[in-house]
Amino acid sequence: MNVMTNDDTAAGLPVGNWPQVRSGPLMAGGILVGIGTLVVLAGFAVAGTHVIAATRAWVKELETPPSQLSRLKWEQAKAAMSAGTTAWQKHPNSQVHLARRASTYADC
Repeated sequence: MNVMTNDDTAAGLPVGNWPQVRSGPLMAGGILVGIGTLVVLAGFAVAGTHVIAATRAWVKELETPPSQLSRLKWEQAKAAMSAGTTAWQKHPNSQVHLARRASTYADC
């Protein structure tokens, strides 16, 4: 059997075509990515806080609160649906009952 062990790789036998990398630049890159992520999260927190505060101030300035406006729109939609249903059912064409004629073609 020709099995390679860890001792064989340490002795200088080729392992494959993997590139040789140094750990220093990889660690520096990872640290910079981590710092950048923290800066981005801090920016999101500052911007998000400002947007939420501005939205709350805008809602307070409205004449009609959003909850009352949505309730009003819901009532309007229900009234429109009721009117449409009534118009559909009471329309003169809805009172006509059509009878089917027998087919003129013979069953094949």
